[in-house]
Amino acid sequence: MGLQQLVMDQMKTAMKAKDSVALESLRAIKSALLLAQTSGEGALTEEDEVKLVQKLVKQRKDSAAIFSEQGRQDLADPELAQIAVLEQFLPEQLADEEIEKVVVQTIAATGASGMKDMGKVMGMVSKELAGRADGKTISAIVKNKLG
Repeated sequence: MGLQQLVMDQMKTAMKAKDSVALESLRAIKSALLLAQTSGEGALTEEDEVKLVQKLVKQRKDSAAIFSEQGRQDLADPELAQIAVLEQFLPEQLADEEIEKVVVQTIAATGASGMKDMGKVMGMVSKELAGRADGKTISAIVKNKLG
């Protein structure tokens, strides 16, 4: 079942349950999917769909962080609630230890020795862990290992 059909089914359930947070989150996914499909790129692959949902999650995390910094927890809480709904549509996220194993293996395979090789390592690790790890987390682990 494609992401769009899954979102539509979840929207029906959210409407019946009168769950406004879930409904708002699902509408955001539907809107982003429709925009991507009508932008002329044609059909979306599963990887494109995951990237799209990741982008929506990142936007909400950034917004929640800004609201929290400004002491506006009343605005941060709905963003955090939407993140929980959006993350249902992402693959299982890897633990830091698992990401670290992949980073160490990649560094060994490429022979990376310092920060100058960070881009090469990041590219390979990001491609391998696409959708299963956050770029910020990968970056921090790579910097730690190369630094």
